[in-house]
Amino acid sequence: MAPLDGKVALVTGASRGIGAAIATRLAEDGAAVALTYRAGKELADAVVERITSAGGRAVAIQADNADQDAVAEAVERTVRELGRLDILVNSAGIISVGPIEQLTARQRDEIIAVNVTAAFTAAQAASRHLGEGGRIISIGSNLAQRVPSPGMTLYSMTKSALDGLTKALARELGPRGITANVVHPGSTDTDMNPADGPSADAQRAISALGRYGTTEDIAATVAHLAGPGGRSITGASLLVDSGTNA
Repeated sequence: MAPLDGKVALVTGASRGIGAAIATRLAEDGAAVALTYRAGKELADAVVERITSAGGRAVAIQADNADQDAVAEAVERTVRELGRLDILVNSAGIISVGPIEQLTARQRDEIIAVNVTAAFTAAQAASRHLGEGGRIISIGSNLAQRVPSPGMTLYSMTKSALDGLTKALARELGPRGITANVVHPGSTDTDMNPADGPSADAQRAISALGRYGTTEDIAATVAHLAGPGGRSITGASLLVDSGTNA
């Protein structure tokens, strides 16, 4: 029996990168998976096809994380289409970088809406459906805890907010047997930050292991938190960053 047999997971922002790897791994572990995407329908459909061709259940839901009504509706649609909700993974996110004096109000409002408000909205909506053994897992960044270079003020602020959200959720939902945790990836090989990109060597140089992580590394940690092994882990911030913040 797979560790997540009979469970239903919703993974936001899962058409590519870390989110896609998480959705795929949770399905491999037995969960039925709903995944949201903003604009990449073909990519999302490919993730669904990968899961269903392996014998799993999956559905793609169009939802822009900047639209809080759409985020809440994605939770409700997951329950309608897959019958229940046991695991929420807040994976959708965007990045804005640059000198603080050059950042615009529009950039600020958008990144807060996508990276912070949507995580709260999804958790709020999910809390109405999660029961004993429920899981809320957010994907942050090691830049929430250590910022080695300038230009990351806005992004780091939003990812730091997930630590506070997670600790508060752990206390509020713990009496119902629901856990809440945040996983903070470091440099991870995705199309947003490829391992062969112009700054990749510098990022590897400041890690203890001297390497980039893979999306599968992040997915494995999420799968552990979502499964039986995560039953006593809550309110935690877990670094998966090749020792960059060591």
